[in-house]
Amino acid sequence: MKYDLIIIGAGPAGLTAALYAARYKVKTLVIGMLHGGTVTEAHRVCNFPSYENIGGVELMLKMIKQVKNLKVKIKQEEVININKKNLFKIVTNKGEYSSKKIIIATGSKRMKIGVKREDELTGKGINYCATCDAAFYKAKTVGVLGGGNAALTSALLLAKIAKKVYIIYRRDKFFRAEPMWVDDVKKEKKIVPVFNSEVLKLIGKNKLEEVEIEKDGKKEKIKLDGLFVEIGGISNIKLAKLLGIKIERNYIKVGKEQKTNVEGVFAAGDVTNNPLKQIVTACGQGAVAGFSVYKDLMK
Repeated sequence: MKYDLIIIGAGPAGLTAALYAARYKVKTLVIGMLHGGTVTEAHRVCNFPSYENIGGVELMLKMIKQVKNLKVKIKQEEVININKKNLFKIVTNKGEYSSKKIIIATGSKRMKIGVKREDELTGKGINYCATCDAAFYKAKTVGVLGGGNAALTSALLLAKIAKKVYIIYRRDKFFRAEPMWVDDVKKEKKIVPVFNSEVLKLIGKNKLEEVEIEKDGKKEKIKLDGLFVEIGGISNIKLAKLLGIKIERNYIKVGKEQKTNVEGVFAAGDVTNNPLKQIVTACGQGAVAGFSVYKDLMK
């Protein structure tokens, strides 16, 4: 089926782009494996305008509903190839689609620790989503690896369920996270920060039992039932490379209209070189991209 616009990615950027494109009567399709994107893994969102406090899943369900109410289809498929002749041809694991324009809003994927047995123990103590897996650690001892907003909010969620929460962070203080989250962590008695530390080894027979860390140059062990990895993400630029899109420091380079160097290709959200990776900025970029596509189609 032919579309005016195909948006690859169903997170805040992609959904907002779809919202704006649909209101301009642009025939639009959204394709994304994870509807709502990684925001659905957020326990609490407190910095999105109009909501003092809302769950990530709830926020994204509202966005999805709004887009679907505008008669935009959202397909849960994986894009495996893109090429261009007269139109863009998008090949997924379930079918093929063509479009005049595309917006890449593929976001980012979670970074891994990079130590032995990480893949083996994933789901057996190693976790990448506190919102998804916190319930499995009721009255247990867990750790969170990282020191940004995602790590601190995960620790606060886990503190409501677990017996004790260690935050293992390589710096000597939290400097990337918002001060309000840092204050909340300091007030929570169940949370114990372990600064100047890195995970060296994952220990356990059939599941994670403890981790070996290096703290201030010395090795020590911490007994843990689970470890949540929150050390950031890597942008999903694989599809962009297929089209020869210019990449800057592992992000898609875009201009103020969200255009890439390839004619007809726009990008928005965490996959771009926007320095602030937040829901609100992703939505802003998505809105600009949707409007820019409309302007191009009208020429």
